[in-house]
Amino acid sequence: MSHEHVSNTAGIWKVFAILSAVTIIEVFLGILKPDFLHMNHLLGMNLLNWVFYILTVFKAYYIVWSFMHLGGEKSSLRWAIVLPVVFLIIYILFIFLTEGHYIYGVFKDSTIKWNF
Repeated sequence: MSHEHVSNTAGIWKVFAILSAVTIIEVFLGILKPDFLHMNHLLGMNLLNWVFYILTVFKAYYIVWSFMHLGGEKSSLRWAIVLPVVFLIIYILFIFLTEGHYIYGVFKDSTIKWNF
């Protein structure tokens, strides 16, 4: 009963290329800030921020998928791990945006000054 070592060098380079490409896209969008993304708003934020959130969630999902070796597992186990994490990220994003909008409105319309 011998186990042969299988090289996964091509898979590692694939993961590196995908994560590098997404990071490069994020950096270029952050430097260039295209007007069609930066000046248009959706649900209280500009589209550029939504693109950053989506790319960040994609990278987190892909890192978990690759480095936790979920690609070879059964789909029920994959969804049991990934779906709660994606739900929590979306939920935390909703809470942060809602509370941030409220606090901004309180400081904007009141006599309380920004002191931080």
